[in-house]
Formats: sequence, C-alpha cells, structure tokens
Amino acid sequence: MRVLLLTPPLTQLNTPYPATAYLCGFLRSRGVDADQADLGIETALAVFSRAGLDRVFASIRTDPATRPESVERALLLADAYIETIDPVVAFLQGRDATLATRIASGGGLPPGPRLVARDDETWAFGSLGVTDRARHVASLYLDDLSDLITATVDPCWGLSRYGERLASSASSFDDLANALDAPSGLVVQFLDEIVARFAAAPRPDLVGLTVPFPGNLYGALRAAAGLRRVWPGVPIVLGGGYVNTELRSLAEPRLFDDVDYVTLDAGERPLLCLLEMIEGRREPERLCRTFARRDGKVVYLDGASEPDIPFEETGTPTYRGLDLSRYLSIVEVLNPMHRLWSDGRWNKLTVAHGCYWKLCAFCDVGLDYIKRYEPASAVRLADQIDALIAETGQTGFHFVDEAAPPSRLADLALTLLERGRRISWWGNIRFESAFTPDLCRLLAASGCIAVSGGLETASDRLLALMKKGITVAQAARVTHALTRAGIMVHAYLMYGFPTETPEETLETLERVRQFFDAGLIQSAYWHRFTATIHSPVGLDPAAYGITLDPMPAGAFARNDVSYGDPIAGDASRFGEGLARSVYHYMHGLGLDRDVRTWFDEPCPDVGVAPTLIRDALQDAAANGGAEALGGRIVWLGGRPAVARSGRSWSVILPGREETISMTMARPVAEWLVAWLTAAMPKGRKGAPYPTWADMGSSYPKRDAFEAWTAGRGWARVRRAGLLVL
Repeated sequence: MRVLLLTPPLTQLNTPYPATAYLCGFLRSRGVDADQADLGIETALAVFSRAGLDRVFASIRTDPATRPESVERALLLADAYIETIDPVVAFLQGRDATLATRIASGGGLPPGPRLVARDDETWAFGSLGVTDRARHVASLYLDDLSDLITATVDPCWGLSRYGERLASSASSFDDLANALDAPSGLVVQFLDEIVARFAAAPRPDLVGLTVPFPGNLYGALRAAAGLRRVWPGVPIVLGGGYVNTELRSLAEPRLFDDVDYVTLDAGERPLLCLLEMIEGRREPERLCRTFARRDGKVVYLDGASEPDIPFEETGTPTYRGLDLSRYLSIVEVLNPMHRLWSDGRWNKLTVAHGCYWKLCAFCDVGLDYIKRYEPASAVRLADQIDALIAETGQTGFHFVDEAAPPSRLADLALTLLERGRRISWWGNIRFESAFTPDLCRLLAASGCIAVSGGLETASDRLLALMKKGITVAQAARVTHALTRAGIMVHAYLMYGFPTETPEETLETLERVRQFFDAGLIQSAYWHRFTATIHSPVGLDPAAYGITLDPMPAGAFARNDVSYGDPIAGDASRFGEGLARSVYHYMHGLGLDRDVRTWFDEPCPDVGVAPTLIRDALQDAAANGGAEALGGRIVWLGGRPAVARSGRSWSVILPGREETISMTMARPVAEWLVAWLTAAMPKGRKGAPYPTWADMGSSYPKRDAFEAWTAGRGWARVRRAGLLVL
C-alpha cells in the first residue's frame, strides 16, 4: 500500500508542520510505503520567484480596478522586485550567505512600505549581527510583497494562512462552496500547477490532507479537487487539528464533493482501518472515527474494536520526502524569543500526548488531544532525537506539547546529558512550582533555550476561576528561575475572560509590565478569549457567569460560540492598546509609562503596587529553598579533583562557567569529590543517581553536615553546578 500525506497552504515557511512527519514515521514502522509533501512551501516558492512575480505584476496590470497609490508605486518598482526575488529567497534558505552585507545595507531592494517604516535596529543588532539584520530586512521585503498580493490578486493570501476567513467559525459551508466554485485566482493557479505535477509520481492508494488551522481548509479542498483530476478514484481523507475541534458534528454533504473521508482525533488508527478497508480486509462499518457520505447524507463510522495506538508505539517522526533546504528563515520580529516561531529549521517532537493538567476552563479538555495523557519515556525521546539528527543533520528541536510535564523533561534532560548530546530545544510548559531553580538549570544544561507558557490574565481571581493551578507570584518565581538559568520566556496572555472587569484587564497589563521590567519574560502575545463548545466554559457557562448565544443554523463547523457577559461587557475595545503595549515591551520600550496611556479612551485607575512582582521575588529569596531529602544529586560540572598544596588540601571544581578551588580538610575534600563524581551524568546508562540524604549521612564529621551546607563553601559548590532534583 502506498500513502501520500500532504500539508496544504499555508502553515509556516521556516520548517515543516509535523503532522505528516509523525504519520509517515508511524506508517513506515507498520510496513506502509508512506510519502509526504508540503504544498505550502511549494506554493510560497512558486509565488516568490522571478517567474511567479512576473505573473503577479502582469495580473495586477490587467485588472481594470482603480488602484491605490501604494499599488501604483509597487508597479513602478516591479522590475526591481522581479530582479531581486530569487537572490533574496536563496539568502533566506541559507544558500547564499554572502548576500548578507548587501541586503543589510539596503542592497538595492525596492523600498516597500514595511521596509521604509522599519524601526531603528541598533538596539537589536548594534554594529554586529549583519546576517540577522539582513534576514530581518529580507523578511520585511517579503511582507511588502505579501501585502501587495493580498491587496490585488488574492485577498486570501497570507504567509502563514490561506483563506482563513472562509473557515473561521464557519457554521455554514456556503462561503467555502462559493469560493471553491469561483474561477481560480492566481495563487490557486500556482497550487493547481503544483498538484498537476503529481501525475508523474507513482499513484498512491490513499491521499491524506492535514488541516491543522482554519487557514488550511480552503487550500486543502482546492488541492483535493486537483488531486481528483490527477488521480481519479484514489480515496482522499481529511484530518488534523481544525477537523478535530470544528467538525465533530459534521453534517455537510458538500464537503465530500472533494474528499471521501474525514477522520477525527489521532490519525494512526483511523488510517490503518482505512487501508485495511481498501485492501478488502475491513467493512466500512468497522472504520474508526470516520465521516463519509452515503446516499447524499453524512454518516459517522466508528465500529472499530481496536484501541488507539499507544503513544510509545507511534514510531519516530521522519522528514524523508521533504526537501528541508527549501524552507525560509523569517525574522519579522526582532525580539529573540518571539522570532523562534518563524526562524530556523526545528525538528518537531512531543514529550507526551495530551495534557497532564487538563483542567483549564478555556481549553478543550474533553477532546482526545487534551484528555488522553500518555507520556513518552526519556529513552524513547532521546532515541527519536538521535534518529532525527542523523536524518536531517539539524540539532534544533521544538517540543510541541500542550504543556510538557516537568518530571519527563527532567528525565529527558538527564538522558541527554548522560549520552553527551549537544542540542538546542524549546517547548511549552505550565508556570508551576515543579520548575525549581535547580530543574531550570538542568534543562538549560541539556540545551533548553526557551519556553512558552500561559500567564493568561495575571489575576489571581481569574487564574483560580480558570483553574490554571498557578498564581501570579508563583509564575514570577518560575520565570525568574528560568531566566536566571539563561532560558528565554514567552508568555501567552488572554483578555476578555468571563467576568473580567476593565479594572482587572488594566491590572493584568500592569503586572505584565512588571514582568517585562524585571526581565522575567522576553516576549508575549495577547489572545482574545473565545468560548468553545468543548471547553468547561462552553459546557457550563452559568458557572462562569455568562450565557451562550444560540448556535447559528448550519451543518458545518461548530466550535466557537458567541456569548453574553453582563459583568465584563465587550472587551474588544482593549485589544489594540494591549497589543501596542506588549509590542513596545518586547523591544524594551515604554516600560516606565502608565499602562493607561496605551489606550485611546479613558481607563480606570490601576490598583496594583508598582513593586508587586519584585516583592514576590524577594519573599521567595528570603524563604530560601531547603534541599529535598530524597532528591537526586546531579553534578553538572567537569570531573572534580583533590589537590595538595603544602599542608593544605583543596578541591578543584570545573564548573560550567568557571573553575573554582576551595581549601578544606582532606576527609571533607575526598568525600565531596567522591560524591560529585558519583553524581556526574555522562555515561551513567540509566544507573540511579545518589540522593541528598545519602550524601548527608556519609559526611565525615558527625552531625555537622547541616552546618557545612549552610556556609559559603556549600553555596559555591551549588553555584558551580551541583543540583538537587
């Protein structure tokens, strides 16, 4: 059996979306000939090419509509765009680094609106960083072209989405149907040409299209229609995150004009069942979580008796079939944390399926991708990391969990150190107390460069209502531990949660300002709260003080639901000011401004102490942190040694940042070196680590261990790299 898995336009330009890589790895582990392609990067490269822009400008010129001044100016610069596009793309792909100096200085790039309006970059790059500066300039150049395309030849176009408005909260299929029936626009013509080239490839037995976001559905259906022409009779199946949340009550038969099946939740078992059905080894009624059309009506087929594939048995993701050299590193935002989403080629992995917390009131906690929590073992993850490095040559990893469990991250970090692996990784976490300063130092030592997490409202009342399981002070302590360890932090922020008052919104912004001012977070993004029918808020709105509006009549997507909030009212008026404030904070600007000045309308007073966050950190420092009696001892430094100098004895500790030497009695020196050596990760091969209690019970001087660990010498050992986990 041959399966072709496709990512439709558009998700991201810097690295493949991982769904097809995950499923290809699984199917190949089961002996299925699975291949994959990314229609998003192919479409983007077709548009952003000399031939592509030639067609774009020709299309604009033939349109009789009145053109705004910005478009007229772009037409005057058409030759410059056409002549520079291929070199710029090659540079962003890493194929021509010598262009950096020329691009960074302007390099003859046409002066589009974004390039002209760009801010002074000295704060970010100084007199160095020529390559990064050039990538930023080249990214703004692409943004100018994207704005032009959206304003003229295709309003659906976007660098990370295509036709998003057609699928967002679309209770009716009418807009999509009309768009699909309309004559093909220029970008769709590019997509059709790319799909048509598949005719030369071996004919598959099944085609799968992943739809992770609303901005992928229109492109997926356009691609499916083209595949019908290329391979008539080949079954086409639709799945992915958008399907799993929006189409759970699907009853729209027109969707099946272009696809044959729609599957829900994890794709491994549904795909296996479909393949068995194609081979004649399974009846359609025994498919798994699959919609199909029969006699003009949508039916749901879920008679499979087999359970889902355990997470440990889903195989290792693979990028074979994808040309990774074609992806573009985009630097639209200069903030070093924020840019990780669009810059660099990251291998994608998951520490655990689902969420170990699964209580947040705004989250789809009842759906499979959240509720079925199955963590992977550290050994399996480390093996996957080794396999992906060998396959791709890339040592950067992005863990795409809902929230990576701290205990599993600790085990993975130790396993990486034990194997001597040198990688860079980042992922999503919860700002919970388990992320102690020592755990953060361990994660940093294993290669963690950044984390993102939900600070949400930064209001203890609302955090409790959300069931986030954290407080503002706790989040401050965790982010402090992370940043002290050298790990960048991004905070997800939310406004407009049920019963959130304008005062609370302003107070949250003030606390966020203090987080930035104290250096606890490096970037953030505000999201407008949306009620969904699968979340605790949507399932029990009265518990959150709101009433849901009736769902619009329709047989298509059902997820987002409008609601009435008699306390909070309309929170949308705060959106622009919140976005403006955090944009400045990410650039180190405006941190001394009254938060009310970011808004165009009068705002209530802010009743938050200006030192709230710093006070929380001082309280934590005053309370200290006693080492856990059963905690594991881990030494991150180099191999320690005992040295004699005259009548004195000293311990030489090669720390991670500096080598220190401490004079002490010979028995204590030999005791310390023995325990630190026993606590080194390298080469342990799974052997247990010594514990704090074991170390203390063997101290050479009876009943003196606590006194010794309260002194300056012990503090130096801890700073040099001794952890208690």
